Amino acid sequence: MAIAALSGWTSEQKHVVAASFLGWSLDAFDFFLLVFVLKDIATEFDTDISNVTLAILLTLAMRPIGAFIFGRAADRWGRRPTLIVNILLYSILEFASGFAPSLTVLIILRALYGVAMGGEWGVGASLTMESIPPHARGFVSGLLQSGYPTGYFMASIVYGVLFPYIGWRGMFMVGVIPALLVLYIRRNVPESPSWSKETAAESGGTLAVLKSHWRLGIYAVILMTAFNFFSHGTQDLYPTFLEVEHKLSPQAVGIIAVIYNIGAICGGILFGTLSERYGRRRCIVIAALLSLPVIPLWAFSHSPEMLAIGAFLMQFTVQGAWGIVPVHLNELSPNTARGTFPGFVYQLGNLLASVNATLQAGIATHFNGNYGLALAMVAGSVAIIIAILTAVGTEAKGIAFTRAKVAVA
Repeated sequence: MAIAALSGWTSEQKHVVAASFLGWSLDAFDFFLLVFVLKDIATEFDTDISNVTLAILLTLAMRPIGAFIFGRAADRWGRRPTLIVNILLYSILEFASGFAPSLTVLIILRALYGVAMGGEWGVGASLTMESIPPHARGFVSGLLQSGYPTGYFMASIVYGVLFPYIGWRGMFMVGVIPALLVLYIRRNVPESPSWSKETAAESGGTLAVLKSHWRLGIYAVILMTAFNFFSHGTQDLYPTFLEVEHKLSPQAVGIIAVIYNIGAICGGILFGTLSERYGRRRCIVIAALLSLPVIPLWAFSHSPEMLAIGAFLMQFTVQGAWGIVPVHLNELSPNTARGTFPGFVYQLGNLLASVNATLQAGIATHFNGNYGLALAMVAGSVAIIIAILTAVGTEAKGIAFTRAKVAVA
C-alpha cells in the first residue's frame, strides 16, 4: 500500500512533503528538548520539577493563539510564506531559551515559543494534504505525523550524546538548527494548488466559516483534547519517570526514548496507511484500544529492558492513532478555512490538555512519587474516550480538495 501511495508524484509534491515533514519534526525536536532537562532546570533555579512543568503547560496553552494567527495568515496570504515565518520564529525563540537568566524568563520564552509552534502543524498539514495525490493521503498523514516522534527521537539522541557536554542551556541553543530549513522551502516548495490570492480575497472571512461549522468545531476540539492527553500523557513525563522513579542515567533514558520513538514512527506510518483502505475512524479506534493491554508493561515494569519494550509498544499504538489525525482533520475541514481549521481545533485541544504535565506530576506527588501510576491513569482513561468519540463521529475519506467557488449574486 505504501508503494502504491508513492506512485504518480511530481518533484514539487515530494518537496512539499519533505518540507512539511521536516518542519514538524524540527518543531517537535525543539519542544521535546525541554522534557529531558526538567530536573536540571529545577536544580539550577532551586525549585520543584512541578514548577518547571509550567513551561510545558504554557507552551501548549499558547499554541491555539499561534494556530489561529498563522492559520488566518495562511488562508489569506498563502501556506508557503506563513510556514517560512513560523519556522524562523520558533527557531529563534528556542535559541533564546538557552540564555534565560531565571525560571520566569524561561517560562515567558516558552510561552512565546508556543505561539510560533502552534501555527506550524496546521499550515504544514494543509499545504501537504492540498498538494499530494488523493490516494496518498493516508500514507502521507502517517508520515507527516511521524515527524512528531521523529523530533522526539532526535531530541533523545542529542540528550543522550551531547547533554553531558553542553548542559540544558546548550540543548536549547542546538534548537536554532531548524532555521536552515527556510532556505530549502524558499528554493523548492511551491504554494498549495488549492489556494489562490483571488479566492482568499473574495471568499468569506475565516471567522465566518468557522461559525457556520461550529458543531463540527466543538466535536473536533473535544476529540483533539483527548488525543493531546493521549500523546502528552504518555510522552512528556516519561523521561522524568525513568530518571526519578527508576534512577536511570541520561544515557539509558536517551536509549529508551530512541526505542519508543522508533515505535511511534512505525505505528504512525502503518495506521495512517491502513486508514486509506479500512477508514479513518476504524483505524483510530483499533489503535487506541490496542494501547490498553500495553499499559502494565509500559508503566509498571521494573527492568530497563521491559520498560523499553513497553514504551515501544505504547508509542506504536498512541502514534498509530495520531498518524490518521492530519488527513482526518483536513478532510473534515471547510475548504476556505483549511489553513485555520485543522490547526486551530488541534491546538485548542492542546490548550485544554495543557495541564497534563502538571496534573500527572501532582498525581505522582500525591501517591508518594509514583509516576507510573499517574501515567497509567491518564493513558488508560483517554484511550477509551478516544475510541468512543471517534466511533460516534463522522469522516470524509477521499473528499476532493478544491478551491472555494465564490457565489455570484
